[in-house]
Amino acid sequence: MAAPMTWRRLVHSVYSPAIAGVFSRISDRFFRAQDRRRGSAMLLLAPLLAPAEPAPRHISRPTGSAGPQGSDGLCSHFRWMAEQIPAFRVPGAHIQILMSPDQFYQAMKAGIRSAQRRVVMASLYLGTGQLEQELVDCMEEALQHAKENRRSPDLKVSVLLDYTRGSRGQINSRTMLLPLLQRFTSQMRVSLYHTPDLRGLLRLLVPQRFNETIGVQHIKVYLFDDSVIISGANLSDSYFTNRQDRYVLLENCREVADFFSDLVEAVGDFSLQLQPDNSVTMQDGMVHPYKGNREDFSAAARKRIMEVVSLARVRQHQQLRRSREEEARSEEEEDTWVFPLVQMKPLGIRMDEQVTQRLLTDAGPDSTVFLTSGYFNLTRAYMRLVLETGASYHILTASPEVNGFFGAKGVAGAIPAAYIHIARQFYNRVCQLGQQERVHLHEYHRPQWTFHAKGLWYYLWGQDRPCLTLIGSPNFGYRSVHRDLEAQIAIVTENEALQSQLQEEQETLYRRSTEVSDSTFQQPNRYVKLWVKLVTPLIKNFF
Repeated sequence: MAAPMTWRRLVHSVYSPAIAGVFSRISDRFFRAQDRRRGSAMLLLAPLLAPAEPAPRHISRPTGSAGPQGSDGLCSHFRWMAEQIPAFRVPGAHIQILMSPDQFYQAMKAGIRSAQRRVVMASLYLGTGQLEQELVDCMEEALQHAKENRRSPDLKVSVLLDYTRGSRGQINSRTMLLPLLQRFTSQMRVSLYHTPDLRGLLRLLVPQRFNETIGVQHIKVYLFDDSVIISGANLSDSYFTNRQDRYVLLENCREVADFFSDLVEAVGDFSLQLQPDNSVTMQDGMVHPYKGNREDFSAAARKRIMEVVSLARVRQHQQLRRSREEEARSEEEEDTWVFPLVQMKPLGIRMDEQVTQRLLTDAGPDSTVFLTSGYFNLTRAYMRLVLETGASYHILTASPEVNGFFGAKGVAGAIPAAYIHIARQFYNRVCQLGQQERVHLHEYHRPQWTFHAKGLWYYLWGQDRPCLTLIGSPNFGYRSVHRDLEAQIAIVTENEALQSQLQEEQETLYRRSTEVSDSTFQQPNRYVKLWVKLVTPLIKNFF
């Protein structure tokens, strides 16, 4: 096996062709020698697994799909989702859209304190400030209470973080959690996912500050017994105070909670396990993510994730049978569907990508899509669908001042300018195609805040409230699709109160925005230096 493509691309993007050629030949010999010692395995084929990435091609409208002009209702319009991925039917009254970082933070603390069976937390990292320490203290109180209280002696706490981001610096996510792990060893699990793409010479050469650009655990799920928060927010103080994101709380939705608990457990099984002495080990029988064979690791990890998906499909059919039997005596109407969408391209899983592409493909001329991302960097496939399909689009992204990298030191400080360049390229393309009346670009403004919200709201023809939303960790960019582990949910609802909550959320975010025009890019703070333009393709792939 030759050196991984990630390594080859990085070398050729940084060095001259002659030097890059020398590095490539050395690394090819290194990786071939490794494979001769360890052996290799062909990747297994399964539904929803990723083929080798082709150049973007036109995606035709699927035959038999209900267009937005149809009169068959929501169930018919989005039935194709339930045929492809797990689906859970829940009462819309059990779903609450949280509007602010403080609501999110308070809901997490309340959930941890009330949990009796399980607390499951999946995030990129855990910060090291006072607010994060209060979360850890809540976990400690819950575990201590469980020890002393016979009603909840089996409480387990499971935390999944990214290895590279969670290990950065002397005081980090690991050191924050070590006291809990040392005191409640049998009740506590801390898993640290390490991408299989950061290995060999690449792992040795990439500085610690930038090693997370190769790929991370990016899922954001916070679960307490049978309630779960799905979000794009990390466990860090800014996300609890002045970094705007999106958050949805599903209360007493056991099937949904079980799915995400199983998903986090599965990722944890092929992750490094934090030990009380701050060392890390792999579970017995698991392939090491960067010391073991790349294909063997991916195949084993993919198999484990697909077991969770298969189990969820079985539960789905059981739930449908129960729903029919209990429908007559139920006091709450199950008027909402929840579809979990998983994207793990490094492992060959692309459920979220397939569903998102189908949604954008099906968006007809009388539909309206509000799409938001803190980092406006649509993949070529998504961008083509936005520009070529008939729906009206309102795309919300961060203005430079609310970009999370604004004011950063070194190369990272140029990232907001790179996103200005990306936005201008997109806007120019919209104008070239004469799509200004259909595709609108907006910028979020808020003094002393940053913007990290992502997802979309889907309005069908004739409706003044959204009937579908995507909410979770993906950003619709290259990293989300190709490098990181991501998860979000699609919520399809006929519940008018929930639709109104979604409408309020969407309108509240857009109310703080201004629409982009030609004059936007003439402002002095929108000047982009030549070197930033030259490195923008690299930034698009790694940030």
